[in-house]
Amino acid sequence: MQKKILVTGGTGYIGSHTVVELIKEGFEVVVIDNLSNSKVEVLDKIEKITGTKPVFYQFDLCDFERLEACFKKEGNISSIIHFAASKAVGESVEKPLLYYRNNLQSLVNLLELMRKYHVPDIVFSSSCTVYGQPDKLPVTESTPYQIAESPYGNTKQIGEEILKDTCKAHSEIKSIALRYFNPVGAHESALIGELPLGTPNNLVPFITQTAAGIREQLSVFGSDYNTPDGTAVRDYIHVVDLAKAHVISVKRLLENLNKSNFEFFNIGTGNGYSVLQTIQTFERVNGVKVNYKLVDRRPGDIEQIFADTSFANKELGWKAEKGLEEMMSSAWKWQQTVK
Repeated sequence: MQKKILVTGGTGYIGSHTVVELIKEGFEVVVIDNLSNSKVEVLDKIEKITGTKPVFYQFDLCDFERLEACFKKEGNISSIIHFAASKAVGESVEKPLLYYRNNLQSLVNLLELMRKYHVPDIVFSSSCTVYGQPDKLPVTESTPYQIAESPYGNTKQIGEEILKDTCKAHSEIKSIALRYFNPVGAHESALIGELPLGTPNNLVPFITQTAAGIREQLSVFGSDYNTPDGTAVRDYIHVVDLAKAHVISVKRLLENLNKSNFEFFNIGTGNGYSVLQTIQTFERVNGVKVNYKLVDRRPGDIEQIFADTSFANKELGWKAEKGLEEMMSSAWKWQQTVK
């Protein structure tokens, strides 16, 4: 019998790519999404890539009654991958209560219903923002938390604490938190990719939209950081590599290969690239110019971060395979299909 995986936020950027990888691996997928930052047409694109359209429910995870009705109706859910959350650092500084409600209430609702309906496993979409601005780079899983630089980062720290405490109190629940760095790029088919509704909050869709003439200019936030060229440094990871890490994590939990009830892994490439390096790589591989200007730093942003991924490589048997050039070329290929 096919194992049924519930994917929250499954029409979103990382969610949709993960749904594709799950279906390719033979899982039955159920998606919940409120479509606050995605479009329902993504389901048709998933079907085009895989030949299978996942079951879909549209509602907000903070609605406990509707979520319970979904658990009841679907039955026999083997595992959950929880993506659904508000995710823009800058917006979280402006609207902290929205972030605390959306990102924490949804997780609490899921965990309560997992216990009630005997769903044992959850993979949690965490983030490198849990580390704040680390004292030492690259960050390992034992790097201590710093005070979060944004409410978004704080919701990921608190989310992990909620998971850890729940797993400690209820041994029947197992979880893996994937602390990922900066997902970019798009599926090789160019049928799915990063399509933020409204103004993008992340660098790469802003690069592609500026190159396409949708945005007049790209603002590079901060040029006076203590980095080689003064712009912020990040560890960019191809979204398909990231999606595959989720599938491997689900299998690890289903096969009881986890070493403890709460595990966490860094998911990145281990390479740090500055904003200007990223823009220049995009221009070089795609042969297009990006109109950008250097502006003041943005509240909530950290100076630089990149991962030590050796623990995930060893324990999960997972490794990022795609480099920055492939990330930038696939992102542009995807952008050119967007109407």
